[in-house]
Amino acid sequence: MVASIDSLSYHKPALLKEVLTILEPRSNNNFVDATLGDGGHALAILDSTLPNGRLLGLDADDQGILRAFERLKKYEGRVCLKNYNFNKLEQAVSESQITPISGILFDLGISSWQLDSADKGFSFKDQSLDMRFDSKQFTTALQLINTLEYKDLSSLIYQYGEDPNANRITRAIIKSRPIINAEHLTEIIQKAVPRRGRKTNPATRTFQSLRISVNNEMENLEYTLSSLMDFVSKGTKIVVIAYHSLEDRIVKNFMRKESSDCLCPTSILVCQCNHTKKIELINKKVIKPSAEEILGNPRVRSARLRACVVI
Repeated sequence: MVASIDSLSYHKPALLKEVLTILEPRSNNNFVDATLGDGGHALAILDSTLPNGRLLGLDADDQGILRAFERLKKYEGRVCLKNYNFNKLEQAVSESQITPISGILFDLGISSWQLDSADKGFSFKDQSLDMRFDSKQFTTALQLINTLEYKDLSSLIYQYGEDPNANRITRAIIKSRPIINAEHLTEIIQKAVPRRGRKTNPATRTFQSLRISVNNEMENLEYTLSSLMDFVSKGTKIVVIAYHSLEDRIVKNFMRKESSDCLCPTSILVCQCNHTKKIELINKKVIKPSAEEILGNPRVRSARLRACVVI
């Protein structure tokens, strides 16, 4: 159950100024926030689209939807919230009948309240190793960490966590099974891979890999971006904020592909793929948070923004 509105502490939206500059929300424009979170971006967009601009907000986390509902309820009649993963974006747009859409925002980060929530297990504290955004999903991080075979667990940590110590960490985990909770897992990893002056906790990448796997984050992102071209209309802007290299690579590759007229290898002199560009890049170089924003909100330090417009 969500606390009263007065007691809620809201997550600071990342790169808010940059998002608004790119989306250019104006009176009566309609937008989609595909990763609603606490509704910080949505709040600013709704304020900029008075009096009748509408917003469709999606979030896989049911508690996140409740928090956003509390924050955005003064905009009743202009907001449609769906407890959906963004891989159901096309369905949500169809159901909401919010058209035309001026822009779609994806902020792929985790809200501060999720990191601090005792029932999520995203932090290194004495918490349940759950990590599901959608509580209706079956598989938890605790199940993965206690049941995966060595090869699969090591591959998961290496691929999704990009951790060069994946094998050493996996051996320590299997030797220490059963893993009880997030704090227990953190202690095991810290013993296997000492901090030795590094700024980040040695368990960070393992936790990232588990979260990505539990929520099928990479698969959902690839599917959703590729399906956008099937239903978005000309002039719609797409803004994506990624937080690690795997996400950013998927976004970069999608935008590179869809902004190109030909995908044939350079060895083929005459185009045979018949691919036509569907978007124009808004920012050729990735946009990063300013030093000032990082100082006020250190959790955005790894944020990377890419944007395009459908042509």
